Amino acid sequence: MSRRGWLLFASMCVIWGVPYLLIRVAVRDLSPAMLVLSRTLVAAAILLPLALRRNELRPLVRHWPALVVFAVIEIAIPWVLLGSAEQHLSSSLTGLLVAAVPLVAVVVAATTGAREHMSGARAAGLLLGVLGVAAIVGVNLDGASALPIVEVGVVAVCYAVGPLILQRYLAHLPAMGVIAASLALTAVIYVPIAAFSLPHEMPSAAAVGAVAGLAVVCTALAFVVFFALIGEIGPVRATVITYVNPAVAAILGVLVLGEHLTIGVMLGFGLVLAGSVLATRAPRPRAPLEPATEPA
Repeated sequence: MSRRGWLLFASMCVIWGVPYLLIRVAVRDLSPAMLVLSRTLVAAAILLPLALRRNELRPLVRHWPALVVFAVIEIAIPWVLLGSAEQHLSSSLTGLLVAAVPLVAVVVAATTGAREHMSGARAAGLLLGVLGVAAIVGVNLDGASALPIVEVGVVAVCYAVGPLILQRYLAHLPAMGVIAASLALTAVIYVPIAAFSLPHEMPSAAAVGAVAGLAVVCTALAFVVFFALIGEIGPVRATVITYVNPAVAAILGVLVLGEHLTIGVMLGFGLVLAGSVLATRAPRPRAPLEPATEPA
């Protein structure tokens, strides 16, 4: 992977390692639908003027069916399910479950005829990533009902399918326009839905700050970087960032919340990094066969 690819990869590992914590904080005061509306509305308000200034919305008109499908699969469905799940699950457990995205993406890519294939090194990397995430956050389903776990499972499927839709049907369109329009469409969808779950009192400062962080950093900025990452290394390998997200959450827990950095966490983080290197490595081109010589 190129130096630019690694820079984009590292940025996304940090930017999308934070949302699980912010969502957990926000849903204490806001309904999942209200959180999605607030997040997409603010992010769209930031990106739409930029897209209009660059004239990046007009080319989308003839591709609106694919754009709507992408917005629903990548944003509308998974974000509300994440908020609903994190009302009952811890952010670390949610991160562990979402780490199944690369595995789902590989299956989807193989069944839809995508060019990316499962090499031995990539399979080993995915396995190391799963083991690393498990070592960091642990596998602890005690007290967790089936519904939120299924919700996160659907999120993993959506996050695996969304980038493939983007690459196949929308990759030739301006990225800023695709981002801004998708966020605006999602906001429009959730206006009537969130109207039935308005907060009865002013949300806390922590919830407002969480929404602001989700909208500005983890949405507006994140999608710009993520689309660039997909263009650099492909949709399947781009989803490997979900392995590093729980590691980032663990580090933030140590630095911000004063949690202890255990040997298991350190070992898991090493496995995550090793798995990411293997899973994101481009396959080596096969050497051409030597032409057979004619017998004397």
